[in-house]
Amino acid sequence: MSNTTDRPEYVLTLSCADRLGIVQAVAGFLAERGCNIVDSQQFSDRLDGGFFMRVHVQAESAQTTLEDLQVGFAPIGATFGMDWQLRDLGARQRLLVLVSKQDHCLNDLLYRCRVGAIPADIAAVVSNHPDVGPMVEKTGLPFHHLPVTPDSKQAQEQAILDLVSALRVDLVVLARYMQVLSHDLCEKLVGRAINIHHSFLPSFKGAKPYHQAYERGVKLIGATAHYVTEVLDEGPIIEQEVARVDHSLTPAKLAAVGRDLESLALARAVTWHLEHRVILNGMRTVIFR
Repeated sequence: MSNTTDRPEYVLTLSCADRLGIVQAVAGFLAERGCNIVDSQQFSDRLDGGFFMRVHVQAESAQTTLEDLQVGFAPIGATFGMDWQLRDLGARQRLLVLVSKQDHCLNDLLYRCRVGAIPADIAAVVSNHPDVGPMVEKTGLPFHHLPVTPDSKQAQEQAILDLVSALRVDLVVLARYMQVLSHDLCEKLVGRAINIHHSFLPSFKGAKPYHQAYERGVKLIGATAHYVTEVLDEGPIIEQEVARVDHSLTPAKLAAVGRDLESLALARAVTWHLEHRVILNGMRTVIFR
């Protein structure tokens, strides 16, 4: 018997209308193709009638290729009307990180990717300001300063798309990138771009949100990581983090707590996406942790 480390591992994710026989069809196909199920999770949405599933398998033979499995599974997907993806879990994915001046989320991503906590490589960092350039260049990663004005926005966003294509980027991460993406860019990155923003009760928008929170005496602050859509900060939510605060915290200390929450929520969202644990359900998400 071959060493288990030599056997490829794949992840099947799917969504469709709930009906009898889905699990049997999936499990039967995988068994016939010599794939051992390492982990399987499923969810039936009884309100909307949807069915969601994630199956992590290990092939018994290195000859069981991703392409063969994809071709073989296609008839089952068609029979059940599935939206499905079969991916190689061992394929190293590539990130393009967008950032403005605040570097806490970027710094956290750099560290987690370097130590292997996030299973991906950062292909490059893009910023509309030069501030984070020295920090990025010390890591040896490419840094692209792409300033943006109302007149140059279209060209600047095209430059970002050119990098996504040239660098074979799988996921774009907005790590405190303080620009609203255009409808066109959002459409081209649908399901492939994750953003992080602060999340207060009540919500404070605009400049200095932590100062606004201090003035209102909030008791709970947080952060939300979500897929990017053209509606600002309202894409499908992947992860949220919260912390209780009190009157003793100054605006600066509130901001410090917020930075930690933002970094943690973003890191989790990116990791879950890369591990194919997130399935879109309209404006909501199903997360198989």
